[in-house]
Amino acid sequence: MPLETFLALVLFAFTTSITPGPNNMMLFASGVNFGFRRTIPHMLGIGAGFLSLLIGVGLGLGALMQSVPLVYTLLKFAGGAYLVWIAWKIGTSRSLSEGEAGAQPMSFLGAAAFQWVNPKAWVMAVTAMATYTNPAAYVPTVLLVGVAFALVNLPSVSTWAGFGSALRDWLSVPVRLKWFNITMAVLLVISLWPMLR
Repeated sequence: MPLETFLALVLFAFTTSITPGPNNMMLFASGVNFGFRRTIPHMLGIGAGFLSLLIGVGLGLGALMQSVPLVYTLLKFAGGAYLVWIAWKIGTSRSLSEGEAGAQPMSFLGAAAFQWVNPKAWVMAVTAMATYTNPAAYVPTVLLVGVAFALVNLPSVSTWAGFGSALRDWLSVPVRLKWFNITMAVLLVISLWPMLR
């Protein structure tokens, strides 16, 4: 892959990873509600889950989605339903969690598994593989796409969790937290609209 193509790929990976979407909305809310440190497994799970999805798409799942559109449609709606449930949990949360029983950030495995039903993740993976792989050197370019996303994913998602964590003190006022969580829940649901059409 020529250097200019790889740089374009890194720019694509960065812009798609840092822009608002389901993962980043959840990380922002998690940073507020649980703090940065407790959100780290969620961040790492996103990176690992998306990398596995990306490689899976590159090695054949993308072709399956194109040949059996019903599977993709089912995944989109399953992911949408799960996101609505997460939005409900965020929107009804009323206190900052300092480790009390029942209040837990998303786990590493939960975040990794979520990538497989996240509509934005599928769009990113299919677009990256269709645009940046080279049929003459297919497997190496699939791996390079994975490397590009791995380079930018953690810094991008950390930014959202960090912003949330930075707002923790200001949002320790219950009425502010209530409206923040309701707003984040609504934004999470709205983030689905372009992907579910």
